[in-house]
Amino acid sequence: MLEYNVSATRIDSHGSEAQTKEARLVLDTDIAGRLDAFNPAELLLASIAACMIKGIERVTPLIQFQLRGVSVKLHGIRQDSPPMMTEITYEIIVDTDEDDRRLELLHTNVRKYGTISNTVARATKLDGTIRRVSTSST
Repeated sequence: MLEYNVSATRIDSHGSEAQTKEARLVLDTDIAGRLDAFNPAELLLASIAACMIKGIERVTPLIQFQLRGVSVKLHGIRQDSPPMMTEITYEIIVDTDEDDRRLELLHTNVRKYGTISNTVARATKLDGTIRRVSTSST
């Protein structure tokens, strides 16, 4: 079993800071919000994206999948009462020459082995797609 430790401290009424290992992250904990930090919902989405990209980094050598880059776009829907994320959708965009079957194999592996994405999928609807970079966007 792996274990993780993060601590967070309130700096003032406008923000907080999280720490782990040698990393620090400014948190938007201001009731009015702030543009220069991730709020808790955005942190959740970023965590899913990081999980997916890390999963791709882990699996590409195993399945000998060639890529030049990856990006992930996420959209979350939050309800007010009770406050919770009711749905999260994602789009994984891969810059690759691999065929559609191999691209879907990559997606299957990302969905199957993602620690954060699997945890979130047990709590809310998590659905998405994978596609290659369109030639018009290069």
